Amino acid sequence: QVRPVESGGGSVQAGGSLRLACAASTYTGNRICMAWLRQAPGKEREGVAFIYTDNGSTNYADSVKGRFTISQDTGKRMLYLQMNSLKPEDTGTYYCAALAGAASCFFSPPGAYNTWGQGTQVTVSS
Repeated sequence: QVRPVESGGGSVQAGGSLRLACAASTYTGNRICMAWLRQAPGKEREGVAFIYTDNGSTNYADSVKGRFTISQDTGKRMLYLQMNSLKPEDTGTYYCAALAGAASCFFSPPGAYNTWGQGTQVTVSS
């Protein structure tokens, strides 16, 4: 079956949950460092969750710590973002990303990562 790069977005009330999925197998470059980026309306793109795929080490932006969890299925080369306790400020378009070069995996500027999909929209209402 054909699927987009990113999926799982939707509309949810504050406090609800969503699980995003990324078909990382469709990326032809290096997958050693993967991330989820988001872009809220009227704001710049930002990294929210990061993972070293070889050892599973993760990190998160302060705004989502304790609420979001990034994970992977290494066999299927899938990347996931479990989002709990969602807030209206989490609203935006979420993109699957891969580190493009030799920059640090965690917290590099958004331009250091490649995105190759259209993103998936998350809308959180109060």
